[in-house]
Amino acid sequence: MVAAFESRMATEMARLIERYGGRPFVVPALREVPIQDNPAVLRFGGRLIDGQVDILILMTGIGTTTLFDILRPCHPLSSIMAGLKQTAIVARGPKSVAALKTLGLTPTLTVPEPNTWVEVVSTLDEYRPVKGLCVAVQEYGMSNPDFLEALKQRGAEVFPVPIYRWALPEDTGPLKRVLDEIIAGNVRVMLVTNAAQADHVMQLLEQAGLTVQFKEACRKMIVGSIGPTASERLRHYDLPIDFEPSRSKMGVLVKKTAEQAYHLLQAKVPQ
Repeated sequence: MVAAFESRMATEMARLIERYGGRPFVVPALREVPIQDNPAVLRFGGRLIDGQVDILILMTGIGTTTLFDILRPCHPLSSIMAGLKQTAIVARGPKSVAALKTLGLTPTLTVPEPNTWVEVVSTLDEYRPVKGLCVAVQEYGMSNPDFLEALKQRGAEVFPVPIYRWALPEDTGPLKRVLDEIIAGNVRVMLVTNAAQADHVMQLLEQAGLTVQFKEACRKMIVGSIGPTASERLRHYDLPIDFEPSRSKMGVLVKKTAEQAYHLLQAKVPQ
């Protein structure tokens, strides 16, 4: 059995697991909650149009699209575009680049893989000092205090622009069931495709008093992480990471984990 916590791409994840011979148990650990009547976005729009935003960091594709969808009914498109022409645009990854392309925009800077906040900061360091500059950060799911603090330490005026936040699914029953299966030893592979999935899994386990049992079960199975950001959260909870693909893609994660599953499991068997 292969457990995964995907929500937006749950059907695609289940099909991938089946394609590579696994029996999927895919349940959502996240729910996107839009921030209604978003005052931060509206403040950002006003500052952008007034030429008061020096750098805009776009962290996700859907966040980029949503940001401009919120702005367009409030400001003339010509004013938004004029403001963007005065602003250095930083795209964290290919999805942000693609979202910009649909708007007819090209980023000033594109962050290299593995596209974590560390690469964002190093890319900015190479570009120009941010001391005294207004740096707007399109956030997603949850704020990243380490990232914002790194910008502040460099002297930037940091302007977080949250688009949506993560919440637990309204029905946590399926998630609790898959965690019970993991603790019972019935799951051989667990795939984590978002850092917040780890937060929500550990939140439920702590509430149920099952953290120790879950960690012990993870040491006997394969834990696959989609990339450095997810791996960082897993390490924060002292959870093992048996495999992380060179490219942070869901398809690559499933395919490469399947190819190495036998050898990874053999390494877990006590000699």
